[in-house]
Amino acid sequence: MERDASDPPPAKGRRASARRKSRATVPPPPPAPTPSSASEPPASRRPKARARPAAARVEDVESRDGAVLITGICGRLGRLLTRVLHRTDQVVGIDRREFHGRPKDVIHHQIDLRRKKTRDVFRQGGIRAVVHLGIMHDLRASSKAHHAWNVVAFQKLLDALIQYDVPKLVVLSSANVYGPSPDNPQFLTEESPLLGSQHFSAIRDLVEVDMLAQSFFWRHPDTETVVLRPCHILGGVQNAPSNYLRLERPLTLMGFDPMVQAIHERDVVRAIGLALEPGVRGIFNLKGPGEVPMSRVFRILGKRPQAVPRTLMKPVLERLWRLRMTSFPTPELDHIRYVCMVDDTRAREVLGFTPRYGLEDTIRAVETEA
Repeated sequence: MERDASDPPPAKGRRASARRKSRATVPPPPPAPTPSSASEPPASRRPKARARPAAARVEDVESRDGAVLITGICGRLGRLLTRVLHRTDQVVGIDRREFHGRPKDVIHHQIDLRRKKTRDVFRQGGIRAVVHLGIMHDLRASSKAHHAWNVVAFQKLLDALIQYDVPKLVVLSSANVYGPSPDNPQFLTEESPLLGSQHFSAIRDLVEVDMLAQSFFWRHPDTETVVLRPCHILGGVQNAPSNYLRLERPLTLMGFDPMVQAIHERDVVRAIGLALEPGVRGIFNLKGPGEVPMSRVFRILGKRPQAVPRTLMKPVLERLWRLRMTSFPTPELDHIRYVCMVDDTRAREVLGFTPRYGLEDTIRAVETEA
């Protein structure tokens, strides 16, 4: 990528010097797949989670210097993460929305991530890590808007990371990129193919963001890239799983009671904190306290779901969606029909992540955290 003529060269300090010495002794990973490849690389070529040996972490103290930049800081997870990080780190945020209740020591840039002003934030220097939470999830937005906001904005963010030599990137993806399917194994590992958009084209851009992060991992090994794929996040977040469980009489498909996984929103925030530790890189599935049948989730919440035959549910939901009387498009039915559960062994062993919230606390969070 070419640097703007007006941009000064990236800052070179003790951290950059230490990193160059470290690179001289650590061989780079195998070459990245070509950009034109439409399929994922084979399992042996995909990013593996790894942490540097203790002897290679001499720069850790210096690498902690600098601010953590959070995109989408005004969202629910962004605000929760800010409340945790600003106690120990300088926090800088980028979001088009206003940050209500912003801590006084947090710097918020109310700008569009795609605009040139984003470069100005990086040009000021002092950014040690970027946490990318700025993903549009509005399923009613056009595919053009989704691509512009999710894919194009993320590409511009990656360009800035390269130009200004930011040493850490954490991307919050989702286990939904795997997609629910009757052909899924009981537990999906990080090497499983990303088939989420196969029957749900509205999330194609989310799959593309995940794959862009993987490509960045291979092409720029000097940046520690972490991709987190949590299962259904429950809490005060305004996402499909939490909104579904807040319904007074949620509809279910007659004859189906799939096993599901859920994770508390505050456990996701803690996992992001662990991913920010120096030396951590790779892809990590995240899950909560365990697996549970959907029927038990309803019992914990005291809900009385209404079972409807799929042959009736699909046309009714399609009509309600067109009339804007529901926030759930028809492809969401697969999530209450088929299994999409992840294996989080890598997160437990490498990140040291274990959920702190139990099953009932996680499920009840849709009411207590709202």
